[in-house]
Amino acid sequence: MFDTYNIYCDESCHLQYDKSNVMVLGAVKCQESFKKNVFKNIRDIKVKHGLSSWFEIKWTKVSIAKIDFYLDIIEYFFSEPALSYRGVVATNKNKLDHFLFNCGNYNTWYYKMYFLLLAPILDPVGEYRIFIDIKDTQGGPKIKKLHEVLCNNMYDFKREVIKDVKQIRSHESEVLQIADLFNGALSYIHRGLYNLPGSNKGKNVVIEYLREKGLDLLKSTIRSEEKFNIFIWVPRGCR
Repeated sequence: MFDTYNIYCDESCHLQYDKSNVMVLGAVKCQESFKKNVFKNIRDIKVKHGLSSWFEIKWTKVSIAKIDFYLDIIEYFFSEPALSYRGVVATNKNKLDHFLFNCGNYNTWYYKMYFLLLAPILDPVGEYRIFIDIKDTQGGPKIKKLHEVLCNNMYDFKREVIKDVKQIRSHESEVLQIADLFNGALSYIHRGLYNLPGSNKGKNVVIEYLREKGLDLLKSTIRSEEKFNIFIWVPRGCR
């Protein structure tokens, strides 16, 4: 019998004209049989810190006042065998030549980046359900196309491996919220905001804590890294 996994995906700085030179895509994988327990454990951490069990973990909410809570969430992630993260940092977004490499279409590049994010963590002997945070009203057709591209790559024409790709709202999933947190940290440091004068002290502490875990954050990890995998994508001509 195949193991079943849920993969929760989030995006940071994903719009074509958002004035950010990087885009971060991140995915947290969770074994289906552990999902309920993981959700409960995260909610218990929220309550432990005096927060509502429905408080939404978000990078934009990180502050020095709540730093103990966010560090506890990170510590839980690293201690929980059922969870793993992969992040793709796409750099030099403003130098992309979509006409030359992406059929003149930003969305084509967007699918390529999602493919780079997900393909390495999909195994043909597993079953997967992929959940992507709703960002706008145009996401439906993108999600359908992404499902098609991923299945075709694995010759999964009957969709027996990748069972479903659908959108959810971040408040519906504690695991998706962890993806948002890690994406935010990667985006923050790659946009050069870390430790700037006047920068958010809480966010700086989160990045320092991740570095204490042995993560460089500015470099790709080895491809086989399973717990916290990072791939820094640089377009041709910018290496």
